[in-house]
Amino acid sequence: MRKPKHSWLENLVRARRVLTPRPPESLPASNPRTAESARALTLSSTTPQPALCTARLSEWPLEHCANEPHAFLCGLASSAVAAVAPFLTIACLCMFGLPAYSAVNQVESIGLTVSDLNSEVRFFTQVLPFEEVSRAEIKGQAADDLLGLRLAVLKIARLRLGNENITLTEHETKGRPVPPDSRSYDRWFQHIAIVVRDMDQAYEHLRQHRVKYVSTAPQTLPEWNKTAAGIKAFYFRDPEDHVLEIIWFPPGKGEPKWQKETDRLFLGIDHTAIVVSDTDASLKFYRGLLGMHVVGESENYGVEQEHLNQVFGARLRITSLRAKSGPGIEFLEYLTPPGGRTLPGDAKPNDLAFWHTDLEVDHVDALSTELKESTSRPVSTRVVALSGVEMEPLRSFILRDPDGHALQLEQHTDSTALSH
Repeated sequence: MRKPKHSWLENLVRARRVLTPRPPESLPASNPRTAESARALTLSSTTPQPALCTARLSEWPLEHCANEPHAFLCGLASSAVAAVAPFLTIACLCMFGLPAYSAVNQVESIGLTVSDLNSEVRFFTQVLPFEEVSRAEIKGQAADDLLGLRLAVLKIARLRLGNENITLTEHETKGRPVPPDSRSYDRWFQHIAIVVRDMDQAYEHLRQHRVKYVSTAPQTLPEWNKTAAGIKAFYFRDPEDHVLEIIWFPPGKGEPKWQKETDRLFLGIDHTAIVVSDTDASLKFYRGLLGMHVVGESENYGVEQEHLNQVFGARLRITSLRAKSGPGIEFLEYLTPPGGRTLPGDAKPNDLAFWHTDLEVDHVDALSTELKESTSRPVSTRVVALSGVEMEPLRSFILRDPDGHALQLEQHTDSTALSH
């Protein structure tokens, strides 16, 4: 009995092919004992630790759609099969999934909510050498929809240090102050890390201005910590109790730009750090959905960590991520002590504990829709078109990550494309 002929579609489905080589969505997961972290205490190893490097495309093995290790098309000379190869590629990619695309182009700025804008601007431009770049005011339906508030009136100052930016936002209707009993391991904790050329000089400068301490004093990471030995750090507060950090990198540590010769004492912002409850869940969000890349991991503990964070028994899992450009985002997962408090359910964007990390994206409408279907919680009621005096036109949407940290997605556009 003759076997029935398969249709071209059945042959297409039955075909096996090899995908073209590609790297995974990020570098291979780092071993906590050998990963490079730009700033924190790490558990040292007795053997030399290799530096992280960018993987070359040719180093990654071929991936096969079939179980056999040989490419199906390699031995075929049929022009008919070759003609459908592009369709096979698409079919396999659809079935087996694509790596996370870089939804985020850059971490554009880090935003703080303040009670007295003029006072905070004076602190950041006089005690710290930030430069005021612009001011803007937002009100009306756009402000209400962006923040999920009623009758919101915002005054915003954009400041710059080096190549990095922060925004200070004052609400006409004031929210609650930072809780006076806030601890470094509460889930709403966030800070920015300001790089300095000389830690002793920077600390003396802050001491002369009588800033409020979080750390007991600047901490130098110990020699046994091979990947972070010699890094110095100090936590302090601004007048409204936002936590800030100054950090110094010895040669061979941190971003190369921090090693350039300069007369400036305060150089720029290396990263913003956020406390997370579950690193793996946060990675699914920031790496899986936003396309950011892990650049270092470590598990940190010891007396220096305790004095730095002012948390007795502190043991942290630290994960550093970066976008294509801009400051990094650093996860701080406290393995001990327990008891870090979650963000209150009634927290509002006009509370002083409301920080927001501003992310530049290409497709804010599509991305906001995708993120709303994940573990994030929207703050904005819709994507809002913003413009104003000294303000570049953009479309924006604010949401919270799995732990409640706010992210402001921003798509820059020309003024003729704005619609409300």
